[in-house]
Amino acid sequence: MIKKLTLLTGYILLTAQFLVGQSIEDLRKEIEQVLAEKNATVGVAIKGVNPQDTISINGDLHLPMQSVFKFHLALAALHQVDKGKLNFNDSIAIDRAYMDRYSHLWSPLRKKYPNGAKVPLPEIIQYSVALSDNVGCDLLFKLVGGTDVVQSFFQKIGVKDIAIKHTEIIMQANWDLQYANWTTAKAANQVLQLFFENDKLLSDESYDFLLDVLKGAKTGKKKIRGCLPKDAIVAHKTGTSGKNTHGLTGASNDIGIVYLPDESYFYLSVLVSDSMEDSEANQKIIADIAKLAWDYFKQ
Repeated sequence: MIKKLTLLTGYILLTAQFLVGQSIEDLRKEIEQVLAEKNATVGVAIKGVNPQDTISINGDLHLPMQSVFKFHLALAALHQVDKGKLNFNDSIAIDRAYMDRYSHLWSPLRKKYPNGAKVPLPEIIQYSVALSDNVGCDLLFKLVGGTDVVQSFFQKIGVKDIAIKHTEIIMQANWDLQYANWTTAKAANQVLQLFFENDKLLSDESYDFLLDVLKGAKTGKKKIRGCLPKDAIVAHKTGTSGKNTHGLTGASNDIGIVYLPDESYFYLSVLVSDSMEDSEANQKIIADIAKLAWDYFKQ
């Protein structure tokens, strides 16, 4: 009996030590180890269902979004659909000349319709977000009324630390302009939370549509998803700048809602900026942070 009590006491002590060791501050330290000696500026924001499970590292830095802003744009566009300013059932005419203007930019939509077409609005949104299409993105900017309208929308819903100034075709013509389209990691998480909690932000139809699009995102397989189980559900949007002539990556980003096996979730935004690391290393920073957060919340 004494031996059983001794074993039980030892088990309780080990369990208590294990639980104590899983604090949010320990997660912060593990992430800081991932970032140690990396030649990059990295903004991180993590938030769980429990408000105490919230941390940020460089969370207030203004960092370039790149294509992450296509999620923000889709939110603004769907808000206009719900207000009757845009019609979800409309098809938008795109001529060949417009497609040709984007011949130097990534556009699966242009590959599908090289000679132009009438493209349904839902398809434009889906291509813009899930496939990070640049033709679709700039069409959406035109439909909603421009970057100023999108910027104003986020200011009105309380997101202050964000700037959306340039369309894709303008931004990608000048390396420095990507820095004018910025967010903080904390503001990126704020937008994710506002969307996911959907307190009168979108109609149920628009909400369900965009959430499915985010879950079906085809980009960034080595970013947030990189080290997670293959069946993990992630609703996310990536953004990547490529490198300049000096080997500098302006942005390698991923923000998303990560679903856990117990049907809870956490918000994660990782913005890797001004990095001299190679592409694989930049993606691994995001993947490693996502896995650490996954393990923390799963336990």
